[in-house]
Amino acid sequence: MPPRTRWRVRVHTALLALLAGTGALAAPGPAAADTPSDNQRTISYHGYRIQAPADWRVVDLTENPRACPRLDIPTVYLGEPSDENDCPAHVIGRTAAVIIEPLTPRSAARTTPATARTPHGKATTPTAASSDGTIQLAVEDAGVLVTAAHTPHTENLVRRVLASAELTPGAQRTELPPTRDRAAQAAAGPQPGTYLGKGFDACTAPSQAAMNAWQTSSPYSAVGVYISGSFRGCAQPNLTASWVTNQTDNGWHLIPIDVGRQAPCTSYSLKMSTDPATARSQGVTAAAAAITAAANLGIPPGSALYSDIEAYSSTATCKAAVLSYLSGWTERLHSGGYLSGFYSSAASGIRDAAAEYDNSAYTRVDHIFYAWWNGAADTNTGTYVPATHWSGHQRIHQYVGEVTESYGGYSINIDRDYLDVATGTPPQPGCTTTNLNFTAYGTIQSGSTGPLVTAAQCLLKAAGHDPGAPDGVFGTATTTATKNFQSSKQLTADGVIGPRTWTALLSRGTTPTLQNGSTGEAVTRVQRALTAALGRTVTTDGVFGSGTTQAVRDYQAARGLTSDGIVGSATWTALQAGR
Repeated sequence: MPPRTRWRVRVHTALLALLAGTGALAAPGPAAADTPSDNQRTISYHGYRIQAPADWRVVDLTENPRACPRLDIPTVYLGEPSDENDCPAHVIGRTAAVIIEPLTPRSAARTTPATARTPHGKATTPTAASSDGTIQLAVEDAGVLVTAAHTPHTENLVRRVLASAELTPGAQRTELPPTRDRAAQAAAGPQPGTYLGKGFDACTAPSQAAMNAWQTSSPYSAVGVYISGSFRGCAQPNLTASWVTNQTDNGWHLIPIDVGRQAPCTSYSLKMSTDPATARSQGVTAAAAAITAAANLGIPPGSALYSDIEAYSSTATCKAAVLSYLSGWTERLHSGGYLSGFYSSAASGIRDAAAEYDNSAYTRVDHIFYAWWNGAADTNTGTYVPATHWSGHQRIHQYVGEVTESYGGYSINIDRDYLDVATGTPPQPGCTTTNLNFTAYGTIQSGSTGPLVTAAQCLLKAAGHDPGAPDGVFGTATTTATKNFQSSKQLTADGVIGPRTWTALLSRGTTPTLQNGSTGEAVTRVQRALTAALGRTVTTDGVFGSGTTQAVRDYQAARGLTSDGIVGSATWTALQAGR
């Protein structure tokens, strides 16, 4: 079987008509949905009423309790999702969906610190924040929890639907039930931990009953769970901190998966940038959201979190974007104490990562999780990855996809996995593994993110002005460290890292005399500093050749120094002063 390719769903009128004709769409009663008018339909549930686009599905979960709460087809789901759902193993992608369910202890367990409570007498709040592609409202005056999933392209549409909400005379108030202390609910240890054997992954976390039955009867002891990502295609009605605690206490190993931006050379609607610096920043953002989701679920630091990037037709530009995204992903996870994992097709993403295994321009992921549907329950990677790469219990092989299996009376559509993993310690962020070589050193300041920020943070720390762990996010601590460094160099202490501050940071260190034929680390520092000072790319290879000689002469002439192409004390002094 070829490497995995997931479902790709696009919604067209013809598809909706087909669904309706086959009975796939629920037929809610008059109290649930009125006749569409002016491209809108009125949908009421539990005293809560909204206006949604007329072509959205409406699924009554009371009438269709096993309906899969899919987020890739515009839908309003009414009622509490069942703990047993008929979901395919793979639904990657998202359009928009709204789930309206009663406020119960079960639904309250799925709230997060980002969940907003609507004001008394109101059915909505315009200030509700979106977290990881989801807006969640507790409408206590109607006793409902509203969860709205969206993409960046559909967020405004979803917010308009939520803004249309109103209370009806039938609304009855229910307070949001208290949830158990999340701090007391945690996985038994870092996930997936140390394990050699079989596992599976499914679109939604199975019910507790199903997990218990499969623990007793199936060959599996690990389960892949989609914990985060704004491109997940299925809701997670069972996934709570209690669920995580129960499974790991029972001996299950969890594979936490994030589904976010996809490769730019695909047809997916949510893609990473083709600009490597932007892609890296997007990886940082995705990792930060994944850390928040893991913490909310009680999945502790030391765990590996896996970024799901689906199969793509690789090009040089696409490969650079993916590996830059993964670099940001890995660096941010490391700064939070997590290991980084990468899921993809063995023939595309995994092969690309293996090809650049020792390339210091990218930060290497800690674990690989590869789709190669060859039916072999092992962690052999064939010709895709050398056996020496990720060889220290750092592999998961998805060897069969999209099969339905039944144990103890519970059927689930799954992918089969084979794991050889071990608990590891995330490396401490530092400059030894951080890329400092760039073709340009642009201006960065408070609010900036990405690899340039990480590089600056490392350089500031090495200069004795600690901004904290290098995480690629230019925050208050980095601003303070920058101002302190600038003051020490008698530069304008504005907290903005522009050409002069870059030049001073990049040239800092020993000051040997350098000239044509010199090699080594000091030459590399000069080449970086000249790139910043001159505003043009100087090849950074640690070899003082004709190009570097000319760049030095140009710099010396512009600064009123003797233009001899030799980096002596006067040139070093100018560079390290940020001139």
